[in-house]
Formats: sequence, C-alpha cells, structure tokens
Amino acid sequence: MYRIIIVLLLLFKITEVAAQADWELKNEKNGIKVYTSTVANSKFKAIKVDCELKATLSQIVKVLLDVKGCPEWLYHTKSCVLIKQVSPSELYYYSEINIPWPAQNRDFVAHLKVYQNPETKVVTVDGPAVPGFVPVKGGIVRVQSSKGLWIITPIANNRIKVVYTLQLDPGGNLPAWLVNLFAAEGPMKSFQGLLLQLKKPAYQNAELGFIKD
Repeated sequence: MYRIIIVLLLLFKITEVAAQADWELKNEKNGIKVYTSTVANSKFKAIKVDCELKATLSQIVKVLLDVKGCPEWLYHTKSCVLIKQVSPSELYYYSEINIPWPAQNRDFVAHLKVYQNPETKVVTVDGPAVPGFVPVKGGIVRVQSSKGLWIITPIANNRIKVVYTLQLDPGGNLPAWLVNLFAAEGPMKSFQGLLLQLKKPAYQNAELGFIKD
C-alpha cells in the first residue's frame, strides 16, 4: 500500500509539472536547456532543465544523495549538512545559499526521497523544502516554499535523460523581477557543475542497492 501511495504522489507531481504553463527556453549550452514558466498565484517563475548525460542511474543518484559533495557543484551553495538519514534512499539535509551583498543569504531544510519504477526503471528524486529541524538563524532568510523534482530516464549505452523542475519562493524582500531575470543562470551553472561532478572517481562504477541500472 505504501508503495502504491508513493507512486500516486509522484504521478501527481509529474502531471503537475507537465501541465505547467508554456515553458520558454531561456538558455542552451552543450545540450543543457533551461526553461522558465509563469506560475499561478506566484510572482516567481518556475524553472525546468532538460538534458541528456553520459552516466548511469546509480551515478547520478549517488551524486544527488552525497550531501557533503553538494557545494562542489551546486551554484552558490555555501554549505550542506546531513540532518537525518532515514534510509539509503531517503534523507533530510540543511543548506545555506550565498546571495550577493546587500541581500541576505538563504537557507532551507530539504527532504530527499528516491523512488524507481521497477518496470520502466525511471527514477524520481523528490526534494521539497520542509519546516523545522534547524532553528532560524539571524541574518539568514529561511526559504519557506521550494519544490524540486528530478525525473531521470535511462536511454542506452550508459546515457540518461534528466528533467529537473523547481518552484521556489526565496522569501525576504528580493524583488521578483530581479530573481526572474537571473532565474536561468543558477540552473545552467549547477548542471555544468553536475557534469564535472559525475566524472569524479568517487562516482565511477557506482552501485546502489535500491537502484537497477
């Protein structure tokens, strides 16, 4: 029953992403495409990244679950700290994001859950921001709303198709027009960093008990 509920929840999220208003291509480089889209009842645009990577499912999942390694490739990430390891495929972590002066840094607690469809082998990684766990810190704005979703599909010859979507409200007094203006920059740089991260020895020949490549 639990597995059925998880599948239904992920199906709802994927359907919600697919039903998003028209996506507008904002940046494309080396096969990485970054789109933005308006979101109902929000001043901030949603983001979608679409690309194909030379990697196995286990490789990219290992990178995404390696909390300590996140600052090495995630754009403007100052720190990432594991809070709670629920299982090999589920965890909570805290992260602080560097924001250029005079704005204040942002932080959040994310709940990462990995699920693989046993028939299609498609992997979904759900990573919403959640309340609690870490007290709000002075001088840092806590992100209250963030919905990130990875949909990773195996293709062939150790290649995967990745679709990443993010809906975020950074909180505080950052003007929406300014955030939207640079919305495509961070995802592009993060995915360029992801490409380099996947090539590191720590992620080569990765094998995970809960992922079938």
